[in-house]
Amino acid sequence: MNIAVVGTGYVGLVSGACFAEMGVSVVCVDINEEKIISLKQGNIPIYEPGLDELVLKNYREGRLNFATELISCLDDVDIVFSAVGTPPDEDGSADLQYVMSVARTFGQNIKKYSILVTKSTVPVGTARKVKTVIQTELDKRGVDISFDVVSNPEFLKEGSAIKDFMSPDRVIIGVETERAKEWMTKLYRPFLLNNFRVIFTDIPSAEMIKYAANSMLATRISFMNDIANLCELVGADVNQVRKGIGTDLRIGNKFLYPGCGYGGSCFPKDVKALIKTAEQNNYSMNVLKAVEEVNQEQKKVLFKKLFYYYRGNLRNKKIAIWGLAFKAETDDMREATSLVIIDLLLEAGATIVVYDPIAMEECKRRVGNMVFYATDMYDAVQDVDALLLLTEWKLFRLPKWDAIKNMMKEALVIDGRNIYDKKEMHELGFTYLCIGC
Repeated sequence: MNIAVVGTGYVGLVSGACFAEMGVSVVCVDINEEKIISLKQGNIPIYEPGLDELVLKNYREGRLNFATELISCLDDVDIVFSAVGTPPDEDGSADLQYVMSVARTFGQNIKKYSILVTKSTVPVGTARKVKTVIQTELDKRGVDISFDVVSNPEFLKEGSAIKDFMSPDRVIIGVETERAKEWMTKLYRPFLLNNFRVIFTDIPSAEMIKYAANSMLATRISFMNDIANLCELVGADVNQVRKGIGTDLRIGNKFLYPGCGYGGSCFPKDVKALIKTAEQNNYSMNVLKAVEEVNQEQKKVLFKKLFYYYRGNLRNKKIAIWGLAFKAETDDMREATSLVIIDLLLEAGATIVVYDPIAMEECKRRVGNMVFYATDMYDAVQDVDALLLLTEWKLFRLPKWDAIKNMMKEALVIDGRNIYDKKEMHELGFTYLCIGC
């Protein structure tokens, strides 16, 4: 089977490389010519463990190719995946201009039965709009060519995307016809052979499943952060609370870890989009509005702890930040807590030194010379008044605390991910502040 994947961002490139690894002939399409040239030269534009090897292997073996125009390969493919960006508009709704552009190109150029699969995260009802755009273009051409639109939302976690794609806990496919179901079943047959769950639904349900799943996970995070903040006020330990409720089989232990707020490309965008979809249908998602509000405030928690510790005077204080990406194993800083903290510290007159094993270049692109960039995690803490941990990278888990204490001006550590032991840190001579205990 031959497929095209439009968009070589995080979802498109991972999906294309993984389909190629399963034996499918794939063309990844992107209008950015420099990006395509770079990919052909083996330069991967995003950081994802194992992705560079997978792309290079399948490109070298001829199963994965790259192009700058969908038209150039449309005659040779059976299924087109649309994996273009859907950034949020100012009002929180998803911007569908790129999705519709793919649909127009598809309608203007197909010559045989083909399927357009929406892989991007899009609001409920998008497939209907896509179908209308395609049919309009076919009518303009005066041709009668059958086609199908399918919804196949992605559930990839940054840092483990290849594993998630190759060994999914479920594959959701929204279809309207038996013909589309047969073709998608053929494409996903390798997954069926391994007994992975491929769930066929109607299209609106498939579109909703993606938003509902991410919104539920975001809700759990904000709920635990709310509980953590209350634990501090009443003298409880959120880590013990988390373990206590996580053993309830009705609740489970996933996404119950308190922290300094969620970020990234999915949760913030999807929560906003679902709230907006509800508003467009004269309904208010009150729980999700609270989830979003809690998360925005949680991103300020570490700054508030630091601010209170120094009694409101952070001018000329030197602060180290470990971790810039919104989570470990990625260089993604979209909606990252680090950006909020940096802005607050700069506004308070502090000097900032940052270190992240992967996201330093991304931070330079976003923040520029407003902060100092350390050469390593130990260089970052030299003569600082406090250390803030924002991202739980593995190399931060067992640092040389004796050396760090001697390097710091004041032994203050504020842990935004609760990865250190409070008792041990106090025994080492640190003032240690964390979330919810």
